[in-house]
Amino acid sequence: MTSAVVFENVTRSFGALHAVDGVNLEIQDGEFFTMLGPSGSGKTTCLRMIAGFDRPTQGEIYLHGKNVTALPPYERDVNTVFQDYALFPHMTVGDNIAYGLMIRQVPKPERNARVAKMIEMVQLSGMDKRRPAQLSGGQRQRVALARALINQPRVLLLDEPLGALDLKLRQEMQSELKNLQQRLGITFVYVTHDQEEALSMSDRIAVFNRGKIEQVGTPATIYERPATAFVAGFVGTSNLIEGALAQKLTGTPGRYTLRPEKIHLGAPDAPIEAAMCAVDGRVREVVYLGLYTRYLIALDSGETITVVQQNLRTSSLDVSATRDQRVRLQWSGEHMLELS
Repeated sequence: MTSAVVFENVTRSFGALHAVDGVNLEIQDGEFFTMLGPSGSGKTTCLRMIAGFDRPTQGEIYLHGKNVTALPPYERDVNTVFQDYALFPHMTVGDNIAYGLMIRQVPKPERNARVAKMIEMVQLSGMDKRRPAQLSGGQRQRVALARALINQPRVLLLDEPLGALDLKLRQEMQSELKNLQQRLGITFVYVTHDQEEALSMSDRIAVFNRGKIEQVGTPATIYERPATAFVAGFVGTSNLIEGALAQKLTGTPGRYTLRPEKIHLGAPDAPIEAAMCAVDGRVREVVYLGLYTRYLIALDSGETITVVQQNLRTSSLDVSATRDQRVRLQWSGEHMLELS
């Protein structure tokens, strides 16, 4: 498989601050690739350098094998969708989508045909004469997508494009974006700080922290086998087990991560199953979240562990009644992953 985007030892400095610090990265052609991380981790700076809006202080960037490090944005076969959509308020939906073709002086008959096809693809039929102010947030997002895609870029860059939408619409658009990318077969490079968004849409994820990449992998690998304590804590909820407790459970004083849904919460006198780790404690806090309940367990050894259980037969009253009760926690030793 060919590479759509390659970073070779890329650094972007602003004075003494390394916003991106020695990043090496390879994104495959046709991949839905997500850059995930907290604010200030370097992901958006990387996206801007792919687009050509910013240039590396050091290193090289390649698009489909071509060194584009010094090329301006208009000479790169990429397009960008921003969080605020950046639509022209005085133009209709059709004219907004056609803008890139007008700049390239594409003949009007071809332009109209391509706009009509794109409007149908993003499910905006009948809205071509409306202006952005007459559209919902989800519809404006579709217009921005159509405008970026009509020039047929080989790489589409998306900078937190769903950030302004409410939760339900955001979840719907996540599915639509993934389906659209699969139909088109072009490379999507997506920037977000939302771990659920990254896990649900991506073929692979790069987790950024302080200008560096902590781990690159599939969503399942990132979640189930985090390489560092940062990845374990940022992507989902994780318990960090170390020191005396790790020594007691594993025989070595390493650092381990344990996902809260892997832990079984049982009665204080529950028999300990073979090959299972077991600790005792008391329920300190209960948070009912509809689909599941989150428990904070104060262990007898002094640590606190988070447990998540699906609400199969319980209600908020049932789970609230467990506060201050004695419990025994058990989990399979294979679910404790040692961190580097």
